[in-house]
Amino acid sequence: MTRAPGHDPGQGGPAGLSWGDYVDALVASHGTLAAVAEKLAAHRAYGDEVASVERALRRLRARGQLAGGTWGGRALAAFGLPDAVSARSRWMGSYHSRFVDLPVPLCQDLVRVWDRPPVSEAPGSRAWLALAHASNALRAADLPAAALHLRRARASAGAAEPAARAELLLTEAFVASREEPSCVSGLLAEVEPLLASPMPQHDRACLHARWVDQRAYEANHAPGGAEGSARAEALYLTLPAKDAPPFALCRRANGLAYARWKQGHRDDGVAYAREALRHAGDGGHLRLRAMALTMLGRILGGDEGASFRARAAAIVDALEDEALRLRFRIRAG
Repeated sequence: MTRAPGHDPGQGGPAGLSWGDYVDALVASHGTLAAVAEKLAAHRAYGDEVASVERALRRLRARGQLAGGTWGGRALAAFGLPDAVSARSRWMGSYHSRFVDLPVPLCQDLVRVWDRPPVSEAPGSRAWLALAHASNALRAADLPAAALHLRRARASAGAAEPAARAELLLTEAFVASREEPSCVSGLLAEVEPLLASPMPQHDRACLHARWVDQRAYEANHAPGGAEGSARAEALYLTLPAKDAPPFALCRRANGLAYARWKQGHRDDGVAYAREALRHAGDGGHLRLRAMALTMLGRILGGDEGASFRARAAAIVDALEDEALRLRFRIRAG
């Protein structure tokens, strides 16, 4: 596997979070190991003596990144993971985060570093890690591996937060749109109520934009040509045109660029594609920038369009993103 220049995959030294790090974080939060043991014993209605729990935590601290066993599970059930660690697994598993703007080999290495106990044993992180693996596999154009990781994510979905369940359904719908289009509508219908569930506003806005984007994809590829593009345009216009994350604004503008162009409004298409390019740059989203450059190139055509497509290809090469490379090559043909 090729690696990004200068990248150290972490071999030969500590990587990710160990049980020792985890117990130390609990001590830092609660004051002493004895205090942690007291809270854990209380959480279990004092089914074990506090001194016995403290000894168990000392043994857990020495387990490195091996399975945590009974007491690892009990500690995670009582305290969860540190917020920063949970946020990291969510960041790696979210398609709309900037994690996907890193080169694919680096993303693969990073997920492997974190997909170890205790992080992989926490119910809330397990689904996100599987989704991160699935995203990496899709970007590498490895559909069998993506399907395997999506099954892992599905198995963990019951304990996952609403944003992770929405992420899973959207990813499954994306795969189905290429392999089993008849399944897409049902998967997207399951997403809609999740968007009203408690979750960070940034995630909600981006997940909503992706949901609309996939519904518009169905409309654009339905029989009817310009009529389908008009339906897609109406869907994109339901998204806010301002006061939203750059990711969501970019998806809206890029979708409108395609819809207007396909309805014969070339100038509108160009304007929206340039808007999408601006939003992608504002958010630091390299993959979206490559998509917007390609859209602009397709609409403009000729030598000017070829120059935009060449810029997109350079980004894709830097990201080692085989899925985008294939996608752009197919469109170019």
